[in-house]
Amino acid sequence: MVEGSMTQGAGQGPAVRTDTERDFRLPVVEPASHTVSAGAAAAVSGNSAGLVADAPVYGEYPAYYDASRAPVPAQHGYGHAAPYGGADEPGRPMGHAPEESDPEGYTPTQRDLPVIGRGALGGPGDTVQIQYVPQETPGEGPGPLYVVGDVHGYIDELVSELQFQGLIDEDRNWSAGNARLWFLGDFTDRGPDGIGVIDLVMRLSAEAAAAGGYCKALMGNHELLLIGAKRFGDTPVVSGAGTATFQAAWLLNGGQRTDMDRLQDVHLQWMSRLDAAVLVDDHLLLHSDTTAYLDYGDSVEDVNDTIHELLNRNDADITWDLFRKFTKRFAFRDEGTGPQAVRELIGTYGGSRVVHGHSPIPYLLGEVGTEDGDNSHGPDAVVGPHVYAEGLAIAMDGGVTMAGKLLVVQLPLND
Repeated sequence: MVEGSMTQGAGQGPAVRTDTERDFRLPVVEPASHTVSAGAAAAVSGNSAGLVADAPVYGEYPAYYDASRAPVPAQHGYGHAAPYGGADEPGRPMGHAPEESDPEGYTPTQRDLPVIGRGALGGPGDTVQIQYVPQETPGEGPGPLYVVGDVHGYIDELVSELQFQGLIDEDRNWSAGNARLWFLGDFTDRGPDGIGVIDLVMRLSAEAAAAGGYCKALMGNHELLLIGAKRFGDTPVVSGAGTATFQAAWLLNGGQRTDMDRLQDVHLQWMSRLDAAVLVDDHLLLHSDTTAYLDYGDSVEDVNDTIHELLNRNDADITWDLFRKFTKRFAFRDEGTGPQAVRELIGTYGGSRVVHGHSPIPYLLGEVGTEDGDNSHGPDAVVGPHVYAEGLAIAMDGGVTMAGKLLVVQLPLND
């Protein structure tokens, strides 16, 4: 896809499709001091979210995060200190397992991201952790290319990383000239200020364009979830586990009421216009590590146009199906089938590598929550992106919702 010169707008003027179109998040229940389990979620009855006792469980992350634990001292991205952690952080990952009745092996109506233990790292198929080495900015032509992993409302961590990379100044204004910045989606949910994140990205989009660069974003599954929760609320939709609602799914996936209260039409318009995929500098940028994109077209342009058209139908079941498909994950992780899945995507859409968010690096490493208590490869051990699937895929979700890192890196990686 050829990059457009238009900026992702703040809702000004008629909807015009540009290369900067898709992204959004979802609000989370008020911060709690405990992790919500599947049983607890299903037991809620007659609450303000409209959940019933037999409501299906939606979620993406297992109950790894424990808000009552002591703050985890962390190193920011690439070895610089950062104020991550904190017992009052509201991130509360949920989880579910693949549903056997789903022929594609996944549905957002059951638990996912099980605890994985594959032994010591370094064996065949293990994810490779890369520490990024900054590169010099070329004097002419397009500016350096940066990508940002899942933010999930953690605006302070985002600001800290953008400042460290020299992309914004102390006043949070664009300071990178003709640099190019892509967000990989999932701006809201679980963290404290998803709407603040969206507002920042929208403003930086205009400032970067004025400086000769750009700041753009892709649509993540949490953008689809938030749009659905706002548009359709408790309207029943058909799911693999029976009747479901966007409102219930949104709350159980970390939707923040404060975000929903502040959500405006301009945010919804911006999110609904975000693209799902982009090809830039031989990198295929996506939010989710899934091959579901192939269901929507044989080119990046077709995928984006098809998803825009489906969202514009304003149909709850159609929007739910989009959300369900882009909540799938781990298509590239298996050492036998993963590389081929990536090759199918880049063979169709172009590029030499896929760069994605969505699935936290600690789960791709397979070392989260081991029974022996060894967290040497847990969320707090992530220091940069991960290259895997025979070097064809780069994972960018550092697990900020699990006291991990919010990653902002320059491409290409120096590996």
